[in-house]
Amino acid sequence: MYLAEFKLRFGDRTWYVRRIVEASSMEEAEGKARRYAELMNRGEVRWELKYVMESKRPLIIGNEELEKLSA
Repeated sequence: MYLAEFKLRFGDRTWYVRRIVEASSMEEAEGKARRYAELMNRGEVRWELKYVMESKRPLIIGNEELEKLSA
């Protein structure tokens, strides 16, 4: 499982969105994330891929994550 972060732009506004990517390799995940950004660029909001990273527990804040941060 991978996590992709995108930068979205609308006029002078910018914000970030993360999406979980199902893929068997980093290369496949990056390809899917780039394709996703291309397909999402049909409207006024501009999607740009920032990065993709491997993640075992994406978007979860649990005891394990809190312990890692407090160490």
